[in-house]
Amino acid sequence: MNDSTSPIVPETKTGPLEEASRHRAPWRFALVLAFASLAGGILLTGVSVWFLGAVALAGLTPAALTFNFHVPAAFIRLFALTRTAAKYGERVVGHQAALTDQVLRRSTLFAAMAAAPSVRKAGWQLGNQDRLADYLDDVEDVDYARLRVSLPVATLGMAILLLIAATLWVAPMAMAPILLLIAVNMFGVRVLASRTDADLAAMRQSRQQASRLLGSAIQAVVPLQGERRWGPLLDEPFDGYANAQTRALVLRHRQALLDTLANCLAPCAMLSILVSAWLSGLRGEALLPPALLAFAWLAVAESVLAASKIVVAFVREKTARSALAKWSTPHSVTRQHVAEPISSLTLDRLPRRAPDGRLIGRPISATLKAGRPTVLHGASGCGKTSLLKQVAGWLDGGDDFVLGDGIELNVDVRRSMSCFCAHDATVLADTVRENLFAPHASDAELWRALDAVELQGRIRAAGGLDGWITQDVLSLGEAQRLNLARAWLSDRPVMLLDEPTEHLAAEQGKRILDALLLRLRQRIVILSSHDELAPSGATAVRLQ
Repeated sequence: MNDSTSPIVPETKTGPLEEASRHRAPWRFALVLAFASLAGGILLTGVSVWFLGAVALAGLTPAALTFNFHVPAAFIRLFALTRTAAKYGERVVGHQAALTDQVLRRSTLFAAMAAAPSVRKAGWQLGNQDRLADYLDDVEDVDYARLRVSLPVATLGMAILLLIAATLWVAPMAMAPILLLIAVNMFGVRVLASRTDADLAAMRQSRQQASRLLGSAIQAVVPLQGERRWGPLLDEPFDGYANAQTRALVLRHRQALLDTLANCLAPCAMLSILVSAWLSGLRGEALLPPALLAFAWLAVAESVLAASKIVVAFVREKTARSALAKWSTPHSVTRQHVAEPISSLTLDRLPRRAPDGRLIGRPISATLKAGRPTVLHGASGCGKTSLLKQVAGWLDGGDDFVLGDGIELNVDVRRSMSCFCAHDATVLADTVRENLFAPHASDAELWRALDAVELQGRIRAAGGLDGWITQDVLSLGEAQRLNLARAWLSDRPVMLLDEPTEHLAAEQGKRILDALLLRLRQRIVILSSHDELAPSGATAVRLQ
């Protein structure tokens, strides 16, 4: 079921550049605070060690009587306050920026979800619960990606580059083991990233398959218990959940190994600098600058502790963006595709596919013309509904096989120009007006559509156009007629009706279908049927 009109995006007073700039500002401020916090930590550690060393050296000489304790002590307090204030400020500003992005991103994604027919492959309003859980997890991963990945990587990377430059200047001999450890850590990061990508995909697949199996078993709990198959059928889904947990445990072990490797970097760098300075002949006060630098390396150890979490968060964010992209409708699909009528639709050896992607029967070739309905006949399971979904763009059957007036129609264009009327009509828990999917139609037009499908009296009894209805309020036949009223009100040039007379009495179904086809006589109409429907002037196509 496609909405009869495309969603309208309200105009805003700020342009996209101003809006983007306004929401980037908190992230810039959070990044500045993160740099200030790390710099304060490095300077605090380095100056503290320098201070202790200077005090120890001065205490052995007469200089102890004139040593100024106040200036370095003031710097230590300054850097300590800077680190603390910047750290908490970065958390407050960063979380505020993340929550703002979360609201914007979720509203954008859910708007795209509502507009894109492809999401309905998972059920109306993501009724498939395991898909819904994965979707929400993906949004969560993207929402907090900057806090988990961007800020730590930016600050840690800049700090290490500055420390490497300082080490080359103060103790160049120490760079050999430092660079070796960095290379080993980078190799570990690459291995963990590749393994994490595979593990996350396998865990998601295991959970999805286990959820489907468990859901099917629960729906049939009574007959399964009667046949004593309930227990054995539960083994497979729980094995799937166990497999996902096992992979998660293995992933945590890999993270622990990388963290152990990463935690060796700062202490080894510190020891390398001190040993290099000592071997270079530096003694006494000359050792203070290398000591400051050595302990500055130790100050980044706290940031390095999160190395594995950063890698996993980066992979999860990348995977999440890829998954969320499947729910979005490209901005190039506009209302003009719907408004432009076409006189013919050609299927040029279109491969027929089931929702799971497997091929069904032989490819189909046909030319469908406006004003001449096409009826798809065939036994149950021959792929009538799937073919309609392919034409509508719900299932991707390829862009090279569907032509409209001789022009290739890709999936996005077919989605925008087609109205797919599924045989199992979904009734939203909302008013009749909202259930008709025609927000721009007048009340008179809505009533004419209801009258055409012989539902006017029932809707008046339910409270009129603003009466509240649910799936349980209407019978199957009434829900089907509501579904056909949606098709009556649609202005899409390609109308796809799946079992339009199902749940209707033969005479009533014929009357309503004849009236609907008369209404759609200037458009391309394809309908499927188990029965031998033969509307006037229709072309029959039998699928095998």
